[in-house]
Amino acid sequence: MGDLQTDQGESLELRYVPVSEFERVRQAAGATAVDRAATFAALARINALYMIAGAWSGHIGTSFSSLDIMSWLFLNELRDLDKGDEACDIFFSSKGHDAPALYSVLIALGLLPADKIHELRRLNGLPGHPHVETPFIQANTGSLGMGISKAKGMAIANRLALRPRRIFVLTGDGELQEGQLWESLATGVHRGLGEIVVIVDHNKVQSDTWVAKVNDLGDVEAKFRAFGWHVSRCDGHDLDAFSRTLRALDSVTDRPKVIIADTVKGKGVSFMEAPTALADGDLYLFHSGAPPETQYVDGLAQLTAEANRRFAALGLGAVQMEMRVRNPRREPRQTDNLVAAYGRALVAAAEATPGLVALDADLIKDCGLLEFAAVFPDRFIECGIAEQDMVSMACGLAHRGALPVVHSFACFLAARPNEQIYNQCSESTKVMYVGSLAGVIPGGPGHSHQSVRDISALAGVPNLVMAEPSSEAETSALVAHLTGTVPESSYLRLVSVKWPMPFDYAPQSPIRVGTGWTIRDGSDLVVIGYGPWMLANAWHAAEALAAQGIAVRLINLPWLNRVDRDWLRAAVGDVRRVVTLDNHYLSGGQGEMVGAALAELGLDPGVRLRRVGVTELPECGTNDEVLAYHGLDIASLTTVFAGHARA
Repeated sequence: MGDLQTDQGESLELRYVPVSEFERVRQAAGATAVDRAATFAALARINALYMIAGAWSGHIGTSFSSLDIMSWLFLNELRDLDKGDEACDIFFSSKGHDAPALYSVLIALGLLPADKIHELRRLNGLPGHPHVETPFIQANTGSLGMGISKAKGMAIANRLALRPRRIFVLTGDGELQEGQLWESLATGVHRGLGEIVVIVDHNKVQSDTWVAKVNDLGDVEAKFRAFGWHVSRCDGHDLDAFSRTLRALDSVTDRPKVIIADTVKGKGVSFMEAPTALADGDLYLFHSGAPPETQYVDGLAQLTAEANRRFAALGLGAVQMEMRVRNPRREPRQTDNLVAAYGRALVAAAEATPGLVALDADLIKDCGLLEFAAVFPDRFIECGIAEQDMVSMACGLAHRGALPVVHSFACFLAARPNEQIYNQCSESTKVMYVGSLAGVIPGGPGHSHQSVRDISALAGVPNLVMAEPSSEAETSALVAHLTGTVPESSYLRLVSVKWPMPFDYAPQSPIRVGTGWTIRDGSDLVVIGYGPWMLANAWHAAEALAAQGIAVRLINLPWLNRVDRDWLRAAVGDVRRVVTLDNHYLSGGQGEMVGAALAELGLDPGVRLRRVGVTELPECGTNDEVLAYHGLDIASLTTVFAGHARA
């Protein structure tokens, strides 16, 4: 793995509030419901920060903006919580990024075990995004905009079962850019689903920047009213106002309701709050990721001061907290960063191709587009959280002679606008699609963001060639080839995790669709794969087997839905034991394509094939935990290779 470096803050002391302190707040004599809920939320912010810092990742801004709302609902609105998550009123967040906030509330109320506070984004712990395997999590998240549709289904099912339950759905304001949300509004009114209350966490900042800067929503209240919804608006941090707003809705039973709750992203820590936290060209600095040590310490100090102030006002003295040293995280000193390399390569391609235009779905940082947007502002189009619109816009651009390059996370880009991609390719225009965050790791965000079905989702689209690079150098080469040489549309799949590569990119011939190159030679076993960590792990496994006298031929085939049969015949040669590797479900992955091609070659004697990849819903956890669980770490691959070579 190369030399390791220790992250700053490895031995940082993290502090959290035990459940007993929340119980003191709930039992405080003479306190009003508003004071209890506000104090409860102040403590929950400390714990949400603890969880995110301990996991080294998570979403602070949206967790902090929504915690007052969640605290009030769970303390004062949701009925029958003591009867379990099947019998109580329903609450869920459609945006999902605020999972640490929801977990902190559930733990504080004893609805989740107290020790789960230490297990955010860990194997068998709490997923980075909500998952229904967790008690009191009522819905999974994925592409945004699903929440109201799910709430309507729940309401209708409850009515059929004669089970009256209120349903509270929290959405983000950036989420309002997603088309499904607007599709969902009319049916709720048509069916008179008055048990549904939607609360918009209107913090005015989406992933990267101001909502108004990305795709201005205009008059949100008027838009909901136009669909027939009852609309209210209040300050989402003023719990007295929020309570009065909810009570005013009790008499509205003939139609669904929405509360536009004006909030502040990062509420509670001055330098995390908008607008202070927007810098570097209006980029929000605390959407995702754990804060560095100094910011954690400073943020905790502010949250603790507010909690102590509220405790004193309730006559409870000082908040008692507990401490745990942060789990260490070590990373290699030298890694390949494919997203950064892609960003540089795209700028170079744009310099060579005046008609190249980049489109983004509110992921300018994560997709490596900051430099492109700065160098070519007139050729950068921010589409917001609206992938279907983005792809069809690219289709129109291509019709008029531009070369659109479309960006999002792979999990969203291959799925939500799949029909639009198919439509574009059916018109024989050229568009390049770039899906980052591809594959089973990072494992922390959870399965909604682990893109392990995008190859199968797009492999059958005509006039679309798919590729995944393994290194920075190969990324640059593929971008140049796909934008400049390949006449078809293309899908470039990018792993976002930085990875140490034990070999150099050194193909034996120029890039040609459907062909790969041999990384290391061997006569006992042929291993075919793609991508950085998969090939790196396979290389280390081959090294270990070389010491045991087993020679592995490791081949990089970057093409995911095309294989040249003449090349494959030569690449396999006389070896009759082959292993394919997929950073993807086995079904529909590259290995399935390679296996079919080998069968059609009719080699005599025949090839004995073993396919390795993801075989179940991906687990959430650290990268090491996830790879080991799914049998994709070095040790597991070494065992598989040895067994197949000797079979």
